[in-house]
Amino acid sequence: MATTAQSMNSLPSGPRVFKTLPDVFIIPELVFGGLVWILVASTNVYMDNPQGWVMFVSVFCFVFTFLWLLLFIIGMIQNSSMWATLDVAYHALAAFFYLSASVALAYVTSVLGQVNLGDETLFKYYQEDIAAVVFSYIATLLYTVHAVMSARRWKSS
Repeated sequence: MATTAQSMNSLPSGPRVFKTLPDVFIIPELVFGGLVWILVASTNVYMDNPQGWVMFVSVFCFVFTFLWLLLFIIGMIQNSSMWATLDVAYHALAAFFYLSASVALAYVTSVLGQVNLGDETLFKYYQEDIAAVVFSYIATLLYTVHAVMSARRWKSS
């Protein structure tokens, strides 16, 4: 992993995206965001809850992070302040969205945990929701670190 001053000050293109900070976080963001998407999609909704918001956030961030990665790989992103600003803005927005979705999902999961978990199917959904909460907070952390490091790169460029 390269963390030289040159790589921190410029936006990467091509395969360098997998070697520079903070762009190396894109793959884990996709993995954990995809896991949140899969886990939330596989549970049943028993009460009015914000799982629709969690699904929107996970799908939105997954799709746009994948598109952002493709733009980096094909070299569409140029070293300009506009692209660096967009990088910071997108990852800060994604971190905020994921934080709000994580808190809402944690609340719903805690409420679900207080219901009768004697039903085996309900207990399975509860366990999936717990895993989704954990992965959602990990995705929040990844997007937050990415946003902070992108802001440092933007400021130094």
